[in-house]
Amino acid sequence: MAANSVDWVAGGWHAAGNERRWWQRLTGPEAYRGWVMRGLLCAGLLLAGLVQADEPQVVNINSADATTLAQVLDGVGLSRAQAIIDYRDRHGDFRDAYELANIKGIGERTVEQNEHRILLAD
Repeated sequence: MAANSVDWVAGGWHAAGNERRWWQRLTGPEAYRGWVMRGLLCAGLLLAGLVQADEPQVVNINSADATTLAQVLDGVGLSRAQAIIDYRDRHGDFRDAYELANIKGIGERTVEQNEHRILLAD
């Protein structure tokens, strides 16, 4: 029988020259090292995604479109974002972030939550 041949042995496949069965190769120090490395890799990838997600986004409320406003500002959906644009079109550029509180559905609390995300000029 060739050294690379695989035979069916009671209980599972058996590779000639290697007495360990396939399920036995899933345990042991070498296998645990591999599982630990896979786990660390997955944890690292997950944490990298969280770190990227924590980067604060900012938006210029005097030039952004409704989609961008809705994506960046917390508590502002597409309808409120469109209301921001409508207000801006009627009254001109915002001079202060707290002017947003004049828009129906946007209060001072929403402005305070988003103050670090709001730009008035590029």
